[in-house]
Amino acid sequence: MNTISPNADSVTLTDLRKRWAELLHQQPHLRIRNAAHALGVSELQLLALGAGANVTRLRPEFPALLSRAAELGHVMALTRNDDVVHERKGTYLNASLDKGPVGLFVGADIDLRIFWGSWGHAFAVTEPGKDGDRASLQFFGHDGEAIHKIYLTEKSDTAAYATIVGAFRSDDQSEEVTVQPRKAAMPEMPDDAVDVAAFRSGWLALKDTHDFHMLVGRHRLSRMQALRLAPEGGYAVTVRNEALRKVLTDAAKGALPIMVFVGNPGMLQIHTGEVKNVVDARGWFNVLDPEFNLHVREEAIATSWIVRKPTTDGMVTALECYDAKGSQLVQVFGKRKPGIPELGAWRDLVAEVENALRS
Repeated sequence: MNTISPNADSVTLTDLRKRWAELLHQQPHLRIRNAAHALGVSELQLLALGAGANVTRLRPEFPALLSRAAELGHVMALTRNDDVVHERKGTYLNASLDKGPVGLFVGADIDLRIFWGSWGHAFAVTEPGKDGDRASLQFFGHDGEAIHKIYLTEKSDTAAYATIVGAFRSDDQSEEVTVQPRKAAMPEMPDDAVDVAAFRSGWLALKDTHDFHMLVGRHRLSRMQALRLAPEGGYAVTVRNEALRKVLTDAAKGALPIMVFVGNPGMLQIHTGEVKNVVDARGWFNVLDPEFNLHVREEAIATSWIVRKPTTDGMVTALECYDAKGSQLVQVFGKRKPGIPELGAWRDLVAEVENALRS
């Protein structure tokens, strides 16, 4: 009898399907990710139950598959972590996918950094919706958690979608999947074991914001530990957790273009531009614009930081929000490109937030 192994317990596929049906009967609008958490399995394990029906397994040839994404035309790209969802509409352009462990799309609308080491599974999915069926390509990690999804819109090329699904359809269309436990975070070194002076010197000598990740790794720090040990002088300042709400609301009021980064172990997705329609809905704080949606479960934000890094273009300032485990939920910057200094209006907004909400 086929079994899966969510957490430590083995259950049959039949039992899981029955439990999911019962849960949906009780909560008919429950999303699959929430249902999976309630049932103690991964989203992937529930999704695979539809294999051969509304779900098609695809061969995990990720760079080749994503190299065809531009053929779909206008779509919606979705990347999320446990508490923040980032949805951006546009076309997949300017791909660089097979030159190392990190892939890129660098279009004005869809802007992605892809970390292939976490990718494990690919599916094509058709879901019923109030306006008809909704088709997507969905990608999952080895742990069964969603990494990235591409949803067709009314402007998408459905024939291209069918061609891509046919080209990458796997011979294996079984409902059984194997998932690996989510990797535990590395324990922090004691602060007194860190060469703090060298770390701070490295921070002050930064020339590019992208070098910060390597600096933190070189000193074997967690991100939160790096912020705690930042150089003095305002390089990392804690602010109250309503800072994200204020930054997005004030940016919308001032028509200030910003950059919003949301990621998980396999993907970082970026929106660049203005935000306009900032609203609360059902316990989430949201941006609901025609081409960009952001959904934030504010109660999950445990710490918020204003972070400053020197670059060859001057200081670059960000608001960074973290959960109780120290995982980054979202980053916000002012709109900028290499070679162009940070917007003065963005620095003014961040300074106002720092003065009003410093904790």
